[in-house]
Amino acid sequence: MTATATMERPMSSQWHERENSAARRVTDVLEPRNWVIALLIVLGWSTDELAGVGWGLLAGLFAAVFPVVFVRYGIRRWQWSSRHVSRRSERLAALTFAVASDAAGVTVLLAAHAPPAMTGYLAGMLVTSVVITAITTTWKISVHCAVASAAVAMVSLAYGPLVIAGYGLVALVAWSRVALRAHTTAQVIAGVILGAMAGCATYAAAR
Repeated sequence: MTATATMERPMSSQWHERENSAARRVTDVLEPRNWVIALLIVLGWSTDELAGVGWGLLAGLFAAVFPVVFVRYGIRRWQWSSRHVSRRSERLAALTFAVASDAAGVTVLLAAHAPPAMTGYLAGMLVTSVVITAITTTWKISVHCAVASAAVAMVSLAYGPLVIAGYGLVALVAWSRVALRAHTTAQVIAGVILGAMAGCATYAAAR
């Protein structure tokens, strides 16, 4: 082995380590929970200002907080791989719980006479969760990308086309998932497309 080859190997290894570290930070910061909570707060404000933010936070308990608590329980109780639930069995269990939590949230919002738009947003998330769960039974579509894409699409419709620039963050999420080998390029692209379609349909139906 030449001296050049000996030098190139550690440099390449260090580059991959830095790339993986950056990708993991992106995945952690821009995970679905954070997108959902931010989305519901922003949509709540556009619906009924401060009161709407309150409804958004309530919806966020069911759409984001409770599912995260369930995953953390799975990590402790069943030794799941991570909070990003990489294994299919883990993802299906987490998604099934998310569907049940979304359904419970819709019921609570209806019973509490929340603004119809807020209930509609959560109902749209419920339907999207059902679709993603069904797809996950046979193919590992990217939930990270689907949620991020749906969030940008919905906020763009609520606040104007300039928000579409937020798809730069969606692209960053897609890169991180592929860099970490959590998904293939096809799986992140499918997630982005599904999320955009679901976001537009949910917003249109809720308004």
